[in-house]
Amino acid sequence: MLSKSLMFNLHHPHPHHEIFTKPKNLYSLTTSSIPTNSTKILVSQKKLVHTFFNKKCNNDNKNIISPMASSIDQFDEFHPDPSLTNDDLKPTSIDQRNFSGWEMASLWIGLVVGVPSYYLAGSLVDLGMSWWQGIAIVVLANLVTLVPLILIGQPGTKFGISFPVLARSSFGIRGAHIPTLLRALVGCGWYGIETWIGGEAIFLLLPKVVKNSSLSQSISWLGTSPLEFACFITFWIAQLAIVWKGIDGIRELEKYSAPILISLTSCLLIWAYVKAGGFGHMLDLSSRITKSEFWSLFFPSLTANIGFWATLALNIPDFTRYAKSQHDQIIGQAGLPIFMGLFTFVGVAVTSSTKMIFGHVISNPITLLGEIGGLLTMVLAIFGISLATITTNIAANVVAPANALVNLSPSRFSFRRGAILTALLGIVCQPWRLLKSSESFVYTWLVGYSALLGPIMGIILVDYYLIQRMNLSIKDLYTLSSNGAYYYSNGYNLAAILALVVGILPVIPGFLQNVGILDSIPKSFGIIYNNAWFFSLFLAGGLYWFLSILKKNQKEIDPLLPNTS
Repeated sequence: MLSKSLMFNLHHPHPHHEIFTKPKNLYSLTTSSIPTNSTKILVSQKKLVHTFFNKKCNNDNKNIISPMASSIDQFDEFHPDPSLTNDDLKPTSIDQRNFSGWEMASLWIGLVVGVPSYYLAGSLVDLGMSWWQGIAIVVLANLVTLVPLILIGQPGTKFGISFPVLARSSFGIRGAHIPTLLRALVGCGWYGIETWIGGEAIFLLLPKVVKNSSLSQSISWLGTSPLEFACFITFWIAQLAIVWKGIDGIRELEKYSAPILISLTSCLLIWAYVKAGGFGHMLDLSSRITKSEFWSLFFPSLTANIGFWATLALNIPDFTRYAKSQHDQIIGQAGLPIFMGLFTFVGVAVTSSTKMIFGHVISNPITLLGEIGGLLTMVLAIFGISLATITTNIAANVVAPANALVNLSPSRFSFRRGAILTALLGIVCQPWRLLKSSESFVYTWLVGYSALLGPIMGIILVDYYLIQRMNLSIKDLYTLSSNGAYYYSNGYNLAAILALVVGILPVIPGFLQNVGILDSIPKSFGIIYNNAWFFSLFLAGGLYWFLSILKKNQKEIDPLLPNTS
């Protein structure tokens, strides 16, 4: 192996770090013992070192390997604890890193084009904003989200590790289960609901003869009709077939779906443009609120739109670990605000045009496609909405729960098994009952829950960039040894857990009022909840940094705090 020719610098910044993925002096190679072909490969990989956030190379080093190239080699040089790894958790190899910038961007196209995104700007217009104000808030929120997306995605590409493994450095080897399972829980909830929406789209677009049959009669013990349930299961199976192929199947789906979704969206916009007689009539929506009312809506709306992708921003290393380079992951991530802006524009423009075309506003794209009618329209509608929902649901709501389950028990779960269990939990939660009984509660709870994930993001960002200084020990991420850098206190970093709790507590009163449990709360808690993502992220991250600085200034090792000496 190439790694056997490496001569490691033994002056590590941490006594427990026997192998660092990025020591102060880059690894040097004795090329005399390496075959000519291997030497050429190593020389060609020299450019990989000059990646985003990596330190500049020493010009005197002729042949070097970046952390991207060496993580898997280092992984093979020691014996990781079997309870902490399997094929899905170990660092990705160079061969596995095949996501180009376009494929990363395609991922976001598949995620963005869907029924929920269609509503975003339109919901702000319903609150009284003008069409351009609604779109501006959506774009601004996604520009804000882009920052943590790139920052958290960086270690995924640099070290080839997934979100559960990255969380071990900040929360501890065992403590990492806390953030990963919190992320997985909301993913499972959304998976069931998105799958039901996909099945509902199939049902609503079926011919009236079929929908009016006895099969559409609801059964009390089932909670829905056999026909609706059959559509749900059909959609469920279609998704499972793609998930079964693993991350490569997801990559291929997103890659080839992107141009199809763009084409179908363009067709819908062109249809509305022609029928409404141009954009002048389509966008004839001015603001219906005062300046003060606008600013009272601005921050809650901004937070809600940030929360829309807050969950995926946490586990983005699950995807960036497959990126070819930092350049590819950054270029791909930059597609989020662009595609969100374009698609929400389509949503606002088409929704506005329905007032002139049909005499009333139709905000539901599924209902709109049903109104348009025609066999070809029905076929394209079923295909387009199903494809849009599948691409969003699989990438956003399957990968994180599956990886969380793998991290929980690598010996029992693979990515496939984790994905299957996630899908089964989507059925168990019976989303048709939840949506029919209290749709607003479910969406409020899930979106609000996403905002509560801000503290986790703050802690991970502070730990990686300010505490670890972008240096992670691959060996210590996969060991339960008490001497490991991330073992902390019996595998738990109590400082991170404390910061997480403190970051969440002030948000809870506003959350409980929002879901109807509390009637009234002090105004200050309402303001905090309206800015929950920002507040909790900076509070938890700041507290974690403060505790870490205290530890750094202490002479004795305190098990409460991470060892950064």
